[in-house]
Amino acid sequence: MNAPILTYVTFLPLFGVPFILAMSQKSDTGKNIIRGIALVVSIITFIASLRIYFAFDPSIAGFQFVEDHPWITNYGIHYHMGMDGLSFWLVLLTTFLTPLTILSTWRAIDNRVKEFQISMLVLETAMLGTFVALDMFLFYVFWEIMLIPMYLIIGVWGGERRIYAAIKFFLYTAVGSLLMLVCIIGLVYFHHQQTGQMTFNLLSLYGTSIPRTYEILFFASFALAFAIKVPMFPLHTWLPDAHVEAPTAGSVILAGILLKMGTYGFFRFAMPLFPAGSAYFTPLIITLSVIGIIYGALVAMVQPDIKKLVAYSSVSHLGYCMLGLYVLTRQGVEGSVLQMINHGISTGALFLLVGVVYERRHTRLIKEYGGIARIMPIYSTIFMIVTLSSIGLPTTNGFIGEFLILLGTFKVNKFAAVLAASGVILGAVYMLWMVQRVFFGEVTNPKNFNLPDLNIREIAYLAPLVVLIFWIGLYPNFFLNKMHASVDHFISQVKIESSVPSSHVQEAVNMELPGVTVALAKE
Repeated sequence: MNAPILTYVTFLPLFGVPFILAMSQKSDTGKNIIRGIALVVSIITFIASLRIYFAFDPSIAGFQFVEDHPWITNYGIHYHMGMDGLSFWLVLLTTFLTPLTILSTWRAIDNRVKEFQISMLVLETAMLGTFVALDMFLFYVFWEIMLIPMYLIIGVWGGERRIYAAIKFFLYTAVGSLLMLVCIIGLVYFHHQQTGQMTFNLLSLYGTSIPRTYEILFFASFALAFAIKVPMFPLHTWLPDAHVEAPTAGSVILAGILLKMGTYGFFRFAMPLFPAGSAYFTPLIITLSVIGIIYGALVAMVQPDIKKLVAYSSVSHLGYCMLGLYVLTRQGVEGSVLQMINHGISTGALFLLVGVVYERRHTRLIKEYGGIARIMPIYSTIFMIVTLSSIGLPTTNGFIGEFLILLGTFKVNKFAAVLAASGVILGAVYMLWMVQRVFFGEVTNPKNFNLPDLNIREIAYLAPLVVLIFWIGLYPNFFLNKMHASVDHFISQVKIESSVPSSHVQEAVNMELPGVTVALAKE
């Protein structure tokens, strides 16, 4: 019971690295052994993470499984880790998706297999560390380490324009990260001025009194770093290039987990650390979220490439997550967290499915297909299920998340809720139109006549995602119950009234943007 379970889960993937390094990849047998080691280690990590599920107490609003050890004592830096109901499902999503992703690469990645699998395991450790770090320095270390394997996955195993996409991804993220680092140091400075203690402990930094101007600037810097990662409109331009050029595994991890780092950063760091700054920018963020929902859907509608269509759908779906988070109602925030999980499952499955036909045909252009439901019935059935999940059909996971977000938004701003709801209609348009052109009608391209249907390995990594789509859609309380207490605590923690004078609150509430006037959520 007292074991450091978060440390075990976070660093367990790295135990596979020395075994992979010891293997030769000159033969097919050696490559399969390397893949097998990575797969087994990732499965063991997932099994170990289930210990977190069974030991987690949903009635506790604060952090659990806390580990706190001095690290760089002169500067108040600790090895400090913990988890609450907001990060709980994100950790399990990471350990769940990673083995499925590794299994999907069994035939897709055939060059530099050793380096690829090591990159995947290091990336898993960095992602897990980012979700559980409670020391700002430790968080920043994991945040930056995460960039390196993802940069390599896109730049080494990507498509024709992989170098361009990898550099663009790295530069966008690095710029935001450096601004965030400066503000972390500034926040620590203000805390030291008030208490005389040098610390990077996130829990100690909560509630630090900062001059209003600095708080707005600090929040803006944090928000920029996290908005790039989400990505929010108009900072999304790196995402389609990264998705299209990345190998299938890279796209799955990018959509399923890495994009959640941005939304996680908002509710773990930016909003509770700088509530007045959050209040000041709330109208802008809600407006950009609604624009992102509609813009992402409209641009996805005209894409000739299936993978690029799915990439732009992420801009739309993540807009819902940010909208639910910033209306600060229980339904909105819980819907936002659940929608992060839903997006990881549904969009991750879509990228896996696109990868299946790309391995067979080496093209993702919609016009190259047509009528393949007759040729690949199992594949087409699973693709249709995931599509219905993506557009939010009742009984699927997508419906629950979007419904809660729209319900929470409607309580605060009816106009924003109506505009956001239009994204559901647009989502159905671009997804169903794509399905019609790819799967139905006559098979006109001779290259599609003999496409093999899903094999056992492909069914093995797609079936768990289909199960989760219906599990969340039919019994969402199983997932929501784990976050009730933490969500209530988060909302009370970010209450603007407790952090700034009422005049400033009213100033933020009355801010007007083109076409939208946003009121802050109140209990």
